[in-house]
Amino acid sequence: MRKWILAELLLLVLVGAGLFYYLTIPETVPASALPARTADLANGKTMFLAGGCSSCHATPGQDDKLRLGGGLGLASPFGTFHAPNISPDPARGIGRWSEADFVTAMRYGTSPDGRHYYPAFPYTSYARMRTEDMRDLFAYLKTLAPVQDANKPHELPFPFSVRRGLGLWKFAFLNTQPLAPDASKDAVWNRGAYLVEGPGHCAECHSPRAPWGAIVTEKRFAGGPDPEGKGKVPNITPHADGIADWSVGDIASFLADGLNPSGDVVGGSMAAVVRNFGQLTAEDRQAVA
Repeated sequence: MRKWILAELLLLVLVGAGLFYYLTIPETVPASALPARTADLANGKTMFLAGGCSSCHATPGQDDKLRLGGGLGLASPFGTFHAPNISPDPARGIGRWSEADFVTAMRYGTSPDGRHYYPAFPYTSYARMRTEDMRDLFAYLKTLAPVQDANKPHELPFPFSVRRGLGLWKFAFLNTQPLAPDASKDAVWNRGAYLVEGPGHCAECHSPRAPWGAIVTEKRFAGGPDPEGKGKVPNITPHADGIADWSVGDIASFLADGLNPSGDVVGGSMAAVVRNFGQLTAEDRQAVA
């Protein structure tokens, strides 16, 4: 009887290990899935600005926001993440990446060497982008100056330092389907929804999170504690404790100059968002609003 019980336990362990291995295999995009096309660099720049790439990846301590040497520390309840170098430097940036490598990172949160990226890189939103927009963004990044700054390792305690387990987190929470237009809404609304939910990844900061790090779905955009422990991120839903008294024009104007309807100037990390959105077209800011 004892031997039978031990055999059963061993079988359960083996089955569990096999299931864990299968469910945590990092997904990738094959190069064959990306037919030849001519990149739209202007659209790539739009995706760069809407995505706030420079806000995290610009080298700290210098004014050139296109110097994407990484290094910014992002505090979280799980430890400190350091934004990597995404300049086209071949040794320390993404200069040797293929287009498929980049789309794989954006869609599935998988690195070129087959490891899971942590969702501090907001691929949970970027995954909703159209593949064409990802490819344009990659082409735009390749036009920027290479930076030779070395990447800093993340500072994470066990078990968060074990990347393989992120496969289970992705299985539970990562939606890799591009955002589908809402046929009941007009083109302007759908453009805004795409910018907000995809490249703009607004919900990533403006939503509370469960203890396991996923956005609380029913409180999406309702604000919550700043993950870096610096106060609160505001509610941006059209409710009384949010921005119910803001007009569409108020929001569009705020995204352009950082002045809210009360005349106060935006501060903190939102100032960088305004700096980026202020460079988009007025039409795109209106759509977001």
